[in-house]
Amino acid sequence: MSRRVLIVDDEPGIRAALSQLLEYEGYEVRAVASGTEGLAAYEAFQPQLTFLDVKMAGIDGLETLKRLRAHDPAAVVVMISGHASIQDAVAATNLGAYDILEKPLDTDRILVTLRNAIGHLDLREENARLRAKVEKHGEIVGRSAAVRALVDQIGRVAGTPARVLVTGENGTGKELVARALHAQSPRARGPFVEVNCAAIPGELIESELFGHMRGSFTGAVADRAGKFEQADGGTLFLDEIGDMALAAQAKVLRVLQEGEVTRIGGSKVRKVDVRVVAATNKRLEDEIAAGRFREDLFYRLNVVPIVVPPLRERREDIPMLVRHFASGLATEGGVPVKGFDDAALERLAALDWPGNVRELRNTVERLLILAQGPRVTAGDVDRLVGGRAGEQPGVLAGLEQYETWEEFKLAAERAFLQVKLRQYDWNVAETARALDMPRSNLYKKIERHGLAREQG
Repeated sequence: MSRRVLIVDDEPGIRAALSQLLEYEGYEVRAVASGTEGLAAYEAFQPQLTFLDVKMAGIDGLETLKRLRAHDPAAVVVMISGHASIQDAVAATNLGAYDILEKPLDTDRILVTLRNAIGHLDLREENARLRAKVEKHGEIVGRSAAVRALVDQIGRVAGTPARVLVTGENGTGKELVARALHAQSPRARGPFVEVNCAAIPGELIESELFGHMRGSFTGAVADRAGKFEQADGGTLFLDEIGDMALAAQAKVLRVLQEGEVTRIGGSKVRKVDVRVVAATNKRLEDEIAAGRFREDLFYRLNVVPIVVPPLRERREDIPMLVRHFASGLATEGGVPVKGFDDAALERLAALDWPGNVRELRNTVERLLILAQGPRVTAGDVDRLVGGRAGEQPGVLAGLEQYETWEEFKLAAERAFLQVKLRQYDWNVAETARALDMPRSNLYKKIERHGLAREQG
């Protein structure tokens, strides 16, 4: 489906040139010559993006923008002007304009602005889809005292602007807590933008967070908004904040202090209104002592600490979680619909869960797929899960299958690395550190054994 773009400008040449360019790019275009016509066309045409001239006879562009935003607070409007003053730019920004372009219009600049604006729309729509998905499938499941306390704490802090630091082991549901904080906050209609600080190479994290200007470094072929700008008016979730490079930490601190960002290679300062929720599985006090994390940033982020309990501290929730995951997996399709015997639930509740809720979900999926009967039994749990959830069966059992010592060592190494990588949520740097192994060696072993992160 093509995007709809409305052009409001009193110059026929501008309307014609813009219309031709946008139609060539595949957009559905409507062009009108006045603010009054623009307001009527907006209501009838329902465009995703509007180009609006500042200086027009009758209702000028700023007044038109004001009325548009009153009618539709989500309207994405790019102002165009033959002699845009600083006052006009400030006024347009205060009224909610996405950007302002000067005449004569430059084709490249128009296309960059267009791509950025459409990217902003795509992000907003994706957040709406994610929010709907979270509301349907992402509830915090459990009746234990630990979960009730967690839900109560989320409810009390969600409505405030306070920054939150979510801590807990891998797989406990820190992202779910962050999404719940956003969904219950006054910013719920704004974007929820997630950044996994551990998954982005150190040399790219600043570009990812703060954006960049075209030509600022090799590969920067266009202006690009960073995650802080994308999260404006909403929530920015900095996952695995403990893995962020020190240089990026300093810039994040400055954004938190001043509420402003400057893209790499740029000089324009952009105001951002973002609530930051951070999460980590590390003890940041230890990272501070080791010189890997800034103490001043820690105090900025840790206004309200929320600790997500590990699954072993809420074992009474395991049967409810198992049923919840089984129902969700069946609804999503591709997984057989099966019930769980009481004895199977008791076995699962008694197991150790180093990967916490994420590991439990993966185990439920494995049982639903591989259990042969119409219901999952205690025997299925014993056969397919073993004494500890997440272990790879067949390494110590069935030793006769290995012909040589080398074959057994390779099989044992593969199973051990798979468990450890899952334990540290496939954070290779953290896993290598825990194993006291050079990261390059761990990458080689992952490649040698053909290891890959499980889906789900």
